Amino acid sequence: MFRFVNNFDLGFLVSIIFIVSLGLLIITSVNPELATTQSIFLVMGIVLFLIAAFLDYQIFHVLSVPLYLITLVLLLAVPIFGEEIKGSERWINFGFFRLQPSELAKISVTTALASFWSTRRANKASNIGLSFLIVLLPALFVFFQPDLGNTLILLAIWIVMAVFAGADKKIIASGALIMLIILPLAWHLLADYQKSRIETFLNPGMDPLGAGYSVIQSQIAVGSGQLFGRGLGHGTQSHLQFLPEHSTDFVFASLAEELGFVGAGVLILAFYFLLSRILKTAMLSADRFGTLLALGIVGMFFTQAFINIGMNLGILPVTGITLPLVSYGGSSVLTSFVALGMVASIWRENNWRRRKNY
Repeated sequence: MFRFVNNFDLGFLVSIIFIVSLGLLIITSVNPELATTQSIFLVMGIVLFLIAAFLDYQIFHVLSVPLYLITLVLLLAVPIFGEEIKGSERWINFGFFRLQPSELAKISVTTALASFWSTRRANKASNIGLSFLIVLLPALFVFFQPDLGNTLILLAIWIVMAVFAGADKKIIASGALIMLIILPLAWHLLADYQKSRIETFLNPGMDPLGAGYSVIQSQIAVGSGQLFGRGLGHGTQSHLQFLPEHSTDFVFASLAEELGFVGAGVLILAFYFLLSRILKTAMLSADRFGTLLALGIVGMFFTQAFINIGMNLGILPVTGITLPLVSYGGSSVLTSFVALGMVASIWRENNWRRRKNY
C-alpha cells in the first residue's frame, strides 16, 4: 500500500478523495435516488484514473491526433444521433450510458494543444493561428448544440495554454479584442433560453418565475445556509424542489445551504489545493509536453469550477456547467478522472526519473 501511494503526490490524492467524498455526501443528502448511480460513475472514474496514471503520459502525445479526430466524429454525430434534453442536444445514448462528447472534447483539445505547442515555437503568429483552429472547430460544434458553458471552457483552455507556451501577449490581446468587437453578432446565434439567462443575469427580477427563477432560488439557498448550514437533509430549497438541478448545475448551492459558509469555503479551499498540486506537477515535469498538459488541465478545472460557483452565487450567467467531481453526471465524472489520471502519470514518471538520477 505504501509503495502504491509513494508513486503519487499524496496531497493530490487526498484533495481528490476529499472533494469526491463531499460531492457524494451532498448528492446522497439532496437526492438519495442518484447516490447509487453516482457511486457507480465514481468507481468507473477511479478505474480510468488508475489506467491513465499507470500509463506513460507520453502515450497521450502519440494518441492526441486520433483522440481529437474521434472527438470531432462524436460531435458531428450529436445532431444526427443525439438525444435532446431540456432544449439541448448534447448526449449520445448508447443504451447503457449517455455520452456527452463536449466533455470528451475538453480532454482531446487539451491533449492536442499540448502536443502542438510541445513541438512548435509560440512566438510565431502563424502557430498561434493554427493552435486556435485546433480549438475553434470543436468549440463551434459544441456552441451549436447549444452548450455555451463548455464552449467557454474550451476557449479558456486555449488561452491558458497559449499564454504558458510563450505566445506573444499582444497577439492574444489583439485576438481577444477582435472577439469582443464581434461578440454582439454572436447574440443572434444564441438560443432563446441562453439569451434569457444573460438578460436575467443582468436583471434577475425581470422574470422571477421564468428565466430568473434558478438564479433567485440558488441565491436563497446559499444565503439561507448562513455560517454552518441547515444540516444534512434539512435544506429546504433542494428537498422541497424549489432549487432546479440541485444535484448537477446547482449542487454548490445545495451544499452551501446544508453545510453553510464554512462547508462551501472548505470545498473552495480543497479545489485551490488540488489546483496547486497540479501546478506543482507541471513544474516538476522535465519535458514541455507534460508541463503544458498539466497546465491545460489546471485551466480546465479552474474555469469550470469558477463559472459553476459564480453562477450559483449569481455573479455569472447560468451556463449549465457542472462542478467537477461534485456534480452528478457520468460524462463529467469520467472526464475529470481521466484528466487527473494524466496529471498523476506526469508526477509518477518524473518523480521516478528524479529518484533514479539520485
